[in-house]
Amino acid sequence: MHGTADHPSPRAANGAAAERLAARFLASQGLTVVVRNFRCRIGEIDLICDDRGTLVIVEVRQRGRADFGGALHSVTAAKRRRIARTTARFLLLSRRWRDARVRFDVIGIDGPPDDRARLTWVRDAFRCG
Repeated sequence: MHGTADHPSPRAANGAAAERLAARFLASQGLTVVVRNFRCRIGEIDLICDDRGTLVIVEVRQRGRADFGGALHSVTAAKRRRIARTTARFLLLSRRWRDARVRFDVIGIDGPPDDRARLTWVRDAFRCG
């Protein structure tokens, strides 16, 4: 079933809920959400945060079940490359962050994106050279 802007698909609604849950969690850990859902022709970044001057690029992955390794294992090499290219585009467009240290984090949410979900935060989950 496909969604519209007024009525998102169940998958899109779950993704948005997962991103909200992750943003609340990161804020509780002292990070400031700078941008949500940065999109360009290259790709999308779920959350861009400030961690005391470090720009943190956050990929949020939610899986209803832990089959096939769960949420964290769904960040493939191709996905990491797309995130890195999208980050480069963001940095070109953002003078404020152009010279900042950049860190790539992943938040995995296993289960429905609610207070019962198991959330795993992997800081500095991968590097891009």
